[in-house]
Amino acid sequence: MPLIDTVSDLLARASHALGFETIDRFPQHHPYARTRWNKAYFDIPSNMKPEAIENRLCEAIANTPHVFGEILNPTPRMQRALLAVIEQRLRRAHGAPTDLAAMLVAAYRSPHTVETVPGLRQAILDTSGYEQHVQANAILAFLADAPAAFGVIEARP
Repeated sequence: MPLIDTVSDLLARASHALGFETIDRFPQHHPYARTRWNKAYFDIPSNMKPEAIENRLCEAIANTPHVFGEILNPTPRMQRALLAVIEQRLRRAHGAPTDLAAMLVAAYRSPHTVETVPGLRQAILDTSGYEQHVQANAILAFLADAPAAFGVIEARP
């Protein structure tokens, strides 16, 4: 039986090294090792480098912003990808993207989510007693007032 376990372990390592497995997190010692994503939404091969993983996740957010909700503890780049979509929707006057702001609020429920825009976590805490759509609008207003140097949102919702 130990020989079967050894062969099984070797096959698992080879499969991982060759990228035959789909992963749901960054490598263990990566700065954003707490970031997790739903493998059903992101097909990330196990042999992909962390920078390429983050690029792929950010592209997915830019193309289909609602997948942001499938990421736990998103990295600052992932948050910026969502913020860019929010800004784009506000500029096009398609209405306030409260659904996207609500996903951002949900991401900040974890204390391990790194704050991308200074003061955003506090703004979320300050509006935590509001109904979800009211809180989302308040967060959009906060982002609209954020300094333009952050390149987040310049137009009011």
